[in-house]
Amino acid sequence: MSGHELTEAEDGGGTPSARPEREVTPAARPAVAGTPRERLDAAVRAVEAPEVVFAVSVHGRRTVRASPGAEGLRYEIGSASKPFAGLLLARLARTGHIAYEDSAADCLGHRPPPVAPITLRHLITHTSGLPALPRDFYRQALPHWATNPFAGYPAHRVVDAFLRARPRHRPGRRWHYSNFGVSVLGHALSCATRTSWDALMEEQVLVPLGLSATSTRGAGTATDAIGHAGDGVSEVPPLRIGGFAAAGAVRATPHDLLTFLEAHLRPERTPALAHALHAVRRPVLRRGMGKAHTHTLTWFQHPTENGPAYFHCGATSGQQAFIGFCPGTGTAVAAVATRRFRRADRFVPTAYEVLFGG
Repeated sequence: MSGHELTEAEDGGGTPSARPEREVTPAARPAVAGTPRERLDAAVRAVEAPEVVFAVSVHGRRTVRASPGAEGLRYEIGSASKPFAGLLLARLARTGHIAYEDSAADCLGHRPPPVAPITLRHLITHTSGLPALPRDFYRQALPHWATNPFAGYPAHRVVDAFLRARPRHRPGRRWHYSNFGVSVLGHALSCATRTSWDALMEEQVLVPLGLSATSTRGAGTATDAIGHAGDGVSEVPPLRIGGFAAAGAVRATPHDLLTFLEAHLRPERTPALAHALHAVRRPVLRRGMGKAHTHTLTWFQHPTENGPAYFHCGATSGQQAFIGFCPGTGTAVAAVATRRFRRADRFVPTAYEVLFGG
């Protein structure tokens, strides 16, 4: 599949954090009314969490509304890290370090299967045939599911699990959201470039974009936000990502998230990444009933009356994030909250409505 080809994939499902295309709740509706400041104030009020931030950029003009003391903190963004991984992949493909169709096993220094190898493109687009997480992940994770389920599963186990895996479906045929697959991508890129994931992300993405308050290296600053359990009161420890860094290790401030999104709106302003920023906006597959859901290399894409909008969300054990942008309106939205995702949670629908209802 070339970079310009649109393919179709059967829908194998995904995680709640990967499915923000849910119906907007009535509680989120007030977020679309009034001035930008009034809309964001309503959005902050709609989300029940110790810290909440809604930040919007329209043609470079920013409006940020937050609960007291929340705007300057750095947040765990969970699966919203995947657009960072996808942009890195696109940058390395552009510079010739790797190719989208490279076998992941080959990048890891192992002989790929003779038929239908899993490629780097399969991993980032969730079409590898791999499950959401390795099959032997859950036994060690369950005792720590509400705090740090990934910490006890290091990089070598992720790689070993991949090399042992026998996908149930031919790669490229079925879409199934996979933290496992994107994590393998990170290890494959690190091996192919002989550079650690943290250094690779910093050199190729964070520094060119000027994201000085963004990191994949874990907690450790006084400005790191503290996550909370579903009750909104009990604190949870900082995320320790184990071998799953590419799928969810990014920590960032709301302003850095806006900078990241603004770069996607105006790729020409970052010459070193301009080609990659355009590449990650190009649709590459459709899935779901009637093939109604479109995906780019790393973003969920929805049509609007102003052209396509792109978004991704994520969650950790105690925090949530949403990032999205619409080139047709010059709008970018970054939202974060410090409370674990729970049933009937208002965070994603509210953020989704701020982006699509604006």
